[in-house]
Amino acid sequence: MNDRNSENLKDLFEKFVGTEEAQSCVEDFVEADRILQQYPAPEPETELIAAIKSGVAETLRLRKEHTFRRLAYRLAPVAAVFIVIAAVGVRMLNEHSGPVELVNGFRGPMISSRVWESENVAADDRNLVVLTTELDELEFEFATLESEENGSNSGSAITELEIDFAEINTNIWEG
Repeated sequence: MNDRNSENLKDLFEKFVGTEEAQSCVEDFVEADRILQQYPAPEPETELIAAIKSGVAETLRLRKEHTFRRLAYRLAPVAAVFIVIAAVGVRMLNEHSGPVELVNGFRGPMISSRVWESENVAADDRNLVVLTTELDELEFEFATLESEENGSNSGSAITELEIDFAEINTNIWEG
């Protein structure tokens, strides 16, 4: 330690203790500095350094893995949306070759594209033939009752026909 540092250290100690005690503290401090320079601290063992490096590497790996998982959890819903959109798009493209599903939640029988392309749809589909025939019969009976060709019981017969017609109409949409 040089003389200037010794003077600065003495001035610092004099602020806390007396002049004689400050000189004694400076001498103790200089002696402690000499001992520390004469006997330096030993270097850590290579196994300890390797263990510390391994711990740091493991911590960094876990942090990267956690970051990747968090990113994957955020991207998973977006990927699911794209998959659903792609599946719907593929289904819409393939829909022209297969059966056609009617809209508004109708869960009745599927009508193939062959039937839709024909000239007489009612004649090609058995279910439509039955419904068309029932509607034609009801229309005929209704027209007969309105023209009063059926007899005296026309008021209750019309009501009965309206109920049957409403029931058939419900059956058409329920499937």
